Amino acid sequence: MGWFVSTDKITFNQAFFEALFGQAKEKRKSYYQDDLTTAFRLFNQEGDGFGGLTVDLYGDYAVFSWYNSYVYQIRKVISEAFRQVFPEVLGTYEKIRFKGLDYESAHVYGQEAPDFFTVLENGVLYQVFMNDGLMTGIFLDQHEVRGSLVDGLAMGKSLLNMFSYTAAFSVAAAMGGASQTTSVDLAKRSRELSQAHFQANGISTDDHRFVVMDVFEYFKYAKRKGLTYDVIVLDPPSFARNKKQTFSVAKDYHKLISQSLEILNSEGIIIASTNAANVSRQKFTEQIDKGFAGRSYQILNKYGLPADFAYNKKDESSNYLKVISMKVSK
Repeated sequence: MGWFVSTDKITFNQAFFEALFGQAKEKRKSYYQDDLTTAFRLFNQEGDGFGGLTVDLYGDYAVFSWYNSYVYQIRKVISEAFRQVFPEVLGTYEKIRFKGLDYESAHVYGQEAPDFFTVLENGVLYQVFMNDGLMTGIFLDQHEVRGSLVDGLAMGKSLLNMFSYTAAFSVAAAMGGASQTTSVDLAKRSRELSQAHFQANGISTDDHRFVVMDVFEYFKYAKRKGLTYDVIVLDPPSFARNKKQTFSVAKDYHKLISQSLEILNSEGIIIASTNAANVSRQKFTEQIDKGFAGRSYQILNKYGLPADFAYNKKDESSNYLKVISMKVSK
């Protein structure tokens, strides 16, 4: 895969990247002025003029993600340019998102971050980590969706968060007044990471459950136990495999919708999300409609990538995030 930069002849030197980073910083002025958010994307591939590179800010620290070997080879030029434009960043890390190297994550320059620390988003604290594989504890592209939960979309309601990872949606809902949340993920480590978000915000976990289980098994369990929910969040990986089955958004998302409807309370809300770049908005909507099988729903909101995730307007697949929140009719 190649990344388009410009039709003009360009030298990828420090001055080139300093200019790009300067423009990117200017574009994100409103994020810097927001006292309630300290984590967001600083640079997003073609959307900011150079493919194969993203940079994310987590409080005082930044994370470079290299998406191909060429960008990786010129990483010293890129990181030095970044240091000049973002002198306030105390330390940086890198994530290797292409094959061929024997490591995934490393410290690049400046201070080393604590093993765990908190960042703010929409006034909510999230625990993050900079140097433990490719993950950091939160997916920053979902901050508008989490914002809707902080603003009270689930106020007084019970919420089920499927494929919950570190339960960021659940914490946002709890901070927005949700009466109880249940977070389900197959990864054993998800429980302790999820609880840390709640503890960071001083929220008792008495009304918030963390279940380590396959999502489809949990649907069966909930039906057996007569458990129902007012809000269900569905945010699966694009593709997943376990011992019993494979799941792909393109072919199987409708199953998540139909199973959710069986345990959703009357007038309930489904937040359906995917980050699958290979699934168009139309295909995603078709999967949702297949799951509803003729039942009607009202669209409350649609989300794509937030403004800090600038993308190439000529390439729909680069606006990969698709989220639809729906109220289900009786």
